Amino acid sequence: MNTTSWGRYPVIEAETLSCVSDDQFRQAVQSSDGFIPRGNGRSYGDSALSPKLISALPAQRFLAWDNSTGVLECEAGVLLADILASFVPRGWFLPTTPGTKWISIGGAIACDVHGKNHHSFGCFSDAVLDFRLMLPDGSILNVSRTENPEWFVTTCGGMGLTGVILSARITLKRIASSYMDQVTTKTANLKETFAAFERHQHDPYSVAWIDCLATGSKVGRCLLMTGDHAQSGSLDFNNKMLATVPDMFPSFTLNSLSMQAFNTLYYGKAPKGESKQKIGINSFFYPLDIISEWNRIYGRQGFLQYQFVLPFASSYEGLNKILGEIGKSGRGSFLAVLKLFGKANSNYLSFPEEGYTLALDFKRDAGLFPLLDRLDAMVLDYGGRFYLTKDARVSKATFEKGYPHIDEFRAWREKQGLTNKIWSLQSRRLGL
Repeated sequence: MNTTSWGRYPVIEAETLSCVSDDQFRQAVQSSDGFIPRGNGRSYGDSALSPKLISALPAQRFLAWDNSTGVLECEAGVLLADILASFVPRGWFLPTTPGTKWISIGGAIACDVHGKNHHSFGCFSDAVLDFRLMLPDGSILNVSRTENPEWFVTTCGGMGLTGVILSARITLKRIASSYMDQVTTKTANLKETFAAFERHQHDPYSVAWIDCLATGSKVGRCLLMTGDHAQSGSLDFNNKMLATVPDMFPSFTLNSLSMQAFNTLYYGKAPKGESKQKIGINSFFYPLDIISEWNRIYGRQGFLQYQFVLPFASSYEGLNKILGEIGKSGRGSFLAVLKLFGKANSNYLSFPEEGYTLALDFKRDAGLFPLLDRLDAMVLDYGGRFYLTKDARVSKATFEKGYPHIDEFRAWREKQGLTNKIWSLQSRRLGL
């Protein structure tokens, strides 16, 4: 059947084997000549696409919980949304979370996702105690930083290319409320944006919406949202959605004029300087999750998410030029998010490194790819690299320049006999 990921590009014919028990997973991996594990299909490009998919999504049981330590053991198909619904009312939250809660635990580990607190906490793998990993021969490894550690650094961020994650133990964090104390800072240009990030560098959470259509002296203007968990308020939480975008949504409504209007209105909504708000966890962490199937607004052709990180030393100059190029193109994104990263971890293919990361959505059309090629060259010029979870088109040569441990990852896959057994469209494109 036709299968795609969240960006709706590319679309391929794929067979999906849905599994729950260890025996079902074992039969699936042993009978498959080539496959890739798949969670809830929320990666953006081709990292979870292959002619045969082994889906862990039906495996959604909580296995153990320790209320004194916050250690949760669950199956790989459990969604972050399920964890939040069960544990926020008890006073616990995820130690870090991406901008959507509709991803699986297995996917969070395979992508080593990050959130608005990477500079203060790290990646999702920093909350992982251990996990069970099934290899293509059906054997199961217990993996942690001390037990089979080589499998830990290759699997966390390894995009499912080492085996099928069956279950995991993670540590949650205590919270007193399901509300956030937020400070919104409105900046006029990139220089002010960097100064605002610096002022708030010790806040646990920070994220900026960038007006990427701004040009001239306004390049890099933003609304920076920083904050922490409130110490008072209820522990209410729900996963309700307000609306669903229809599959036949007219994509022509998303154009340079409508995006310019949106960006102007969104930027204009905030008062000058700094303002304070108390908002719910959903509004702070998952603003898009209230709209079901929001990816349909880009139409049947889909969209490409483009995310890169630049080192601190080159971030200001690099972002200034990259945002200027996007502004001149008129192909800006209304979802342009800038975040601060802390130090990189030791996992071979984990994306974050110390610096600034920018993520953008671009409607896919014939003229998009030349722009992205120009942006690729700029990112490399400033020492940056790209995020596999968002990627659908970066070349092998471009990708590997940003990852110093790529040869170790490839050698490990080859040594373990995984290269021809577990693969995705992305891994074949990038020679992983």
